[in-house]
Amino acid sequence: MEILLLRHGIAEDARPGQPDADRALTREGKQKLRTLLRRLARAGVRPALVVTSPYLRARQTAEIARDVLAPDAMIVPARALAPGSTPQEAWEEIRLYANQPSVLCASHEPLCSELAAFLLGAPGLGIDFKKGALMRIDLDGAGPRPRGTLRWFVIPRLA
Repeated sequence: MEILLLRHGIAEDARPGQPDADRALTREGKQKLRTLLRRLARAGVRPALVVTSPYLRARQTAEIARDVLAPDAMIVPARALAPGSTPQEAWEEIRLYANQPSVLCASHEPLCSELAAFLLGAPGLGIDFKKGALMRIDLDGAGPRPRGTLRWFVIPRLA
């Protein structure tokens, strides 16, 4: 199973009284995401399914990823990818799609870095997961204690 962890792109600052969940991507955030994802599309990255946090900026990120990488892929909202979730909760959600060869997960920090470390079997590992960064982790199975292999990690500045 191939897991693609994608942190949402650059989002607008919260306005007074605006819920965090309603913050949208900025124009720059969308542009940087598209640039990175187009490069990855040319390299053959094609998720079969996109799972996303229900927060607006993550949903927008998931939609851009689907549009650029896999226009036929379905987008599934998942509370387990929202801020405040644990890596274990996120993994339990992702495991539901173990029949998919490649699952892209659009989420937030610190969950992206914590989930990556969990999937790699190194929960204490520190990862600097920038906005719009994408990491691929390959797993042999979908058991309760994953031990994946890091295949690559790309940040927008490198695209």
